[in-house]
Amino acid sequence: MFDKEIEFSAHEDYFALKEDYPTPIKLNIPEWYKKLEHNIEVKTIKGCMPFLDTLTSGYLLKMPQDFYVKHNVENKNEKGEVFKDSFQTFGLHDMSHILGAKNVNLNSGLDVHNVGQLIGSPFVDKNKNLPFYKILNPWKIKTPKGYSCLFVSPLNNADDRFSIIPGIVDTDTFPNEINFPIVINGDKYPILETLIKKGTPYVQIIPFKRNSWKMICKTRNQKEIQNSRLFYGLRLLNIYKERYWNKKSWK
Repeated sequence: MFDKEIEFSAHEDYFALKEDYPTPIKLNIPEWYKKLEHNIEVKTIKGCMPFLDTLTSGYLLKMPQDFYVKHNVENKNEKGEVFKDSFQTFGLHDMSHILGAKNVNLNSGLDVHNVGQLIGSPFVDKNKNLPFYKILNPWKIKTPKGYSCLFVSPLNNADDRFSIIPGIVDTDTFPNEINFPIVINGDKYPILETLIKKGTPYVQIIPFKRNSWKMICKTRNQKEIQNSRLFYGLRLLNIYKERYWNKKSWK
C-alpha cells in the first residue's frame, strides 16, 4: 500500500515506443557499490545507510535521444580568427517531425541558456564561459497536491562529463514538461567531444511535501552528548541501520 503516487506522462506516440521509461532510481545502483563488502574485518561505505539512501531515493530519467556534444573546440571565422565554439545535436533527426507532433518535446534544434543568465555563478567558469545546453525531457511529471520535486544529477552516481543545474519544481501545479540545463564538466574536460547515448541516466527526482519550517538553535549539555555517544559505541556494526534508519519504498 502506497501513500502517494507520482505520475509520468508523455505524448502517445513517444510512449508507444516503450523506450527509456522513468524508473525507481534504486534500479540504477552502481556495480562498484554492489561489489563492496561490509563486515567486522572490512568496513566500507556499504554500511552507511545515508549513502545508500542517496542511491535509492526517488526516480530516474534517462536521456531520450543520443546527444552529440562538441564543447570548447577551436573554430575559425571568415577572417581566419580563432575562437572557442560549442555545438550540440539531438540524434540525427528531428523527433518531433518524425512523430508528427509539436508537443512531443524532442527536437534536434539548439536549445540553450546564454551565459548572461548565470553571470557571476561558478557554473560559468566550469562551462568554459559558453552557452549552457538544455536537455528536452519528453515526460510531464505530476505529484499530489502539496508535493514538489527536487531535481538533481544522480546522487553519488553522476556522469563525470556533465551535470544538470539542480532545481525544485511545484509539480502539483506546473502543467508542462520540465527541461534540464546542463553544465559540462570543464574542470575535468576543458575540451570535450562526446556522445551522450540514449538511455544515459541524468536526472534524479525526489518528491517531497511542502511544509513551512522555523529554525531553532539551542545548546546541548555535556551529559546528553556523552550518553548518546556511549550508546552509539556499544555495537561494532549497523547501529544506525538497526536503531535509527527508516526504510523507504520507491516503486
